[in-house]
Amino acid sequence: MAIINVTPDSFSGDGLNGSADAALRQAEQAIRDGATILDIGGESTRPGSESVPLKDELARVIPVVRALVSLGVPISVDTVKPEVMEEAIAAGAAIINDINALREPGAIEVVAQSDAGVCLMHMQGQPRTMQQEPVYRNVAEEVESFLRQQLAVVMQAGVAAERICLDPGFGFGKTLEHNLQLFRDLPQLCHKGFPVLVGVSRKTMIGAVTGRAVNARMVASAAAAMLAAQKGAAVLRVHDVAATRDALAMWAAIDCADVTAY
Repeated sequence: MAIINVTPDSFSGDGLNGSADAALRQAEQAIRDGATILDIGGESTRPGSESVPLKDELARVIPVVRALVSLGVPISVDTVKPEVMEEAIAAGAAIINDINALREPGAIEVVAQSDAGVCLMHMQGQPRTMQQEPVYRNVAEEVESFLRQQLAVVMQAGVAAERICLDPGFGFGKTLEHNLQLFRDLPQLCHKGFPVLVGVSRKTMIGAVTGRAVNARMVASAAAAMLAAQKGAAVLRVHDVAATRDALAMWAAIDCADVTAY
């Protein structure tokens, strides 16, 4: 899953500021590099970020969805707003990637009334405050418990199980140690019958481990993505598609792994 940020304030420095032409060029390159899903985001969710007005997010995201739907790969839209979900699905988006796990009023109904897939993510708190001393008794157990409860709510509302993907939410209301422990325990979440998405590309946890600035985290991000795949992740959300594909290719060659799903 290639990240296509159309924000002006992406933490990773790759925001396209709503330019559909720039997004199209980036998306075409991502597909050439091996991406099989394109994830469009019009609102930064970095720690400390504020929500953007609905009209601004719609203006950034919807023209890009319309520009990319003809590229032949599923389009995912990273949003918490039901109105953006509805407009994005109408424009051709195939997946809603919601860091709030469809908890915003009206969000479940929008997805349930469509045939779109959905990714439900765990987050402690909200982006503006989530990194202010997050606390867990057992991070893996609490993340799994939340996702299991939200799965039940979403499926009861009419979203079929085969349309749902889960995301443990690395970096969303979690310290470095929480992230590392969650990564170690990833196999227990990946064997619950639902595909799991892992997105750690260029994140603070990568910088904390390596000491690298955001624009120098490609190698470690690709390594982390490969490790996530080895632990059972079904979807890898990344900035650096080519580097990630290369890492997966080496894994496949050495361990005879089947990475065709990626």
